[in-house]
Amino acid sequence: MIPANFPPKDEIARLTARALLEVKAVHFNATTPFTLASGLPSPTYIDCRRLISFPRVRSVLMDFLAVTVLREVGFEAFTNIAGGETAGIPFAALVAERLALPMSYVRKKPKGYGRNARIEGVMTEGDRVLLVEDLTTDGGSKLSFVDAIRETGAECRATAVIFYYGIFPETTDKLAAHGVTLHHLCTWWDVLAEARASGAFDAATLAEVENFLTDPRAWQAAHGKG
Repeated sequence: MIPANFPPKDEIARLTARALLEVKAVHFNATTPFTLASGLPSPTYIDCRRLISFPRVRSVLMDFLAVTVLREVGFEAFTNIAGGETAGIPFAALVAERLALPMSYVRKKPKGYGRNARIEGVMTEGDRVLLVEDLTTDGGSKLSFVDAIRETGAECRATAVIFYYGIFPETTDKLAAHGVTLHHLCTWWDVLAEARASGAFDAATLAEVENFLTDPRAWQAAHGKG
């Protein structure tokens, strides 16, 4: 069903942050930092894949993602919803259902046999495609998916995610240079505010997380891998 209720953007951000904390998708550890895919350390880690196992949270957040796209881009802006392999696939399917649109997905690389395709499902020349993912850090991984979509002759000018780090200023510029706008539900700043309000973590941990969010590159350099 196409959502008809459009909560304010700040309320969507707050409730999304609360949901992520509630399902324990958020991890803070200032003592033993996590290692990100980039190889850099971080006192924060988020696992949006957990959301698929919580039907009530999943349903509300997918409504939020759908209305965010409708409000920020338009009601008839897209003809196809594409998920990025692998984390974006379930969320793309759920958003496509809400927007009553076809769904496809994009492989990270050709599968190496058969049609050797990167696009699964039906995507045709002239389609206006929304790329749906679970999250974005600096936007880099999205560009390969966008290029694969465009190689079909389809158009991809937007990506929508549940979670956006919101701490690397180059992210939106990198996407914009590629002709892509980013739409999201919440950031680390929203999660930090909700974590403080709910008492989800101790004050010392939250203070260290805030230090990281304020200047992540300096924090990483201070912890030996910047």
